[in-house]
Amino acid sequence: MSEARRRGVAVFAGLALLLAAILLLSLGSGAVRIPPGRVLDILLQGGASGAGDPTFARDALVVLNIRLPRTLLGLMVGAGLAVSGALMQGLFRNPLADPALVGVSAGAGLAAATVIVLGDRLLAAVNLPGSLPYTALPVAAFSGGLATTYGLYRVATRAGRISVATMLLAGLAAAALAGALTGLLVYASDDRQLRDLTFWSLGSLSGATWTKVMTSAPAILPVLVTVPFLGRGLNALVLGEAEAFHLGVPVERLKRVAILLVAVAVGAGVAAAGVIGFVGLVVPHGLRLLIGPEHRRLLPACALLGGALLVLADVVARLVVAPAELPIGIVTAIVGAPVFLWLLLGRSALADV
Repeated sequence: MSEARRRGVAVFAGLALLLAAILLLSLGSGAVRIPPGRVLDILLQGGASGAGDPTFARDALVVLNIRLPRTLLGLMVGAGLAVSGALMQGLFRNPLADPALVGVSAGAGLAAATVIVLGDRLLAAVNLPGSLPYTALPVAAFSGGLATTYGLYRVATRAGRISVATMLLAGLAAAALAGALTGLLVYASDDRQLRDLTFWSLGSLSGATWTKVMTSAPAILPVLVTVPFLGRGLNALVLGEAEAFHLGVPVERLKRVAILLVAVAVGAGVAAAGVIGFVGLVVPHGLRLLIGPEHRRLLPACALLGGALLVLADVVARLVVAPAELPIGIVTAIVGAPVFLWLLLGRSALADV
């Protein structure tokens, strides 16, 4: 076994152990602290009451109905964001690329802000009683992300070919426009809507339920299963589009599939947990320093580490100002920005040696 393969196996084993430990920590942490052994008993017994332990049923209720869906949702969203970042970096051939560059997060955030601020007013305008259903916000965010990506795809496509540079620049313009329109909605919002907008724009897993998990899984899980099959094409794309084409890679189809997968994963993540930054930027960059740029290893590793880090950030968000809760986007930014700078400085130091 080669040195690179041995290192890859060791990294995957370490990531699997790290993920298991963080999942146990997440399920046991909160206002009611539950030891890891009790958490394992609850998961193995499926919530059945432990003989002679009157607190077992209470702990099982907390773990299975409150913390488990929250943890699974964080795992899926984090994995989807990290894999999307790796896809974008491979597609743009730039380790500093981020899923937000294609405008998915901005479009999803604008659609969500529109529903928060104008939803009830639109119902009143058409004389419909009550308020918008609970599912309106995530559906709007997911639809906004997909619609933005489709628009950018149409702008960047000429004669059946996608210009990655055009899509990058159009994505930046779309993000700026969406930010400006979201600012107008913030200006027009009342106090309650402003609090909702602030919490949504910074991300949170506090509203996680089994319904939200089951709604997000059909969008995110197929992306996580599909992306490793793009590894060979992304590896060839590093050499350039012409070289990849001569190696037998269907470059245009690869770009369309990668863009679609990013739109679905990030759109579903924003719909479920709001706008969360730095996961798609830091995770692929850090793993590339550990296991190299080979995408067939990098993409699955990003799913493991991205899920683990977002769940860990959620644990910190729950505990650091307990019994209140920080938006998870604040935690990822506070931790992610210094770590990213450290990675950049370390890489520059290595390049100077």
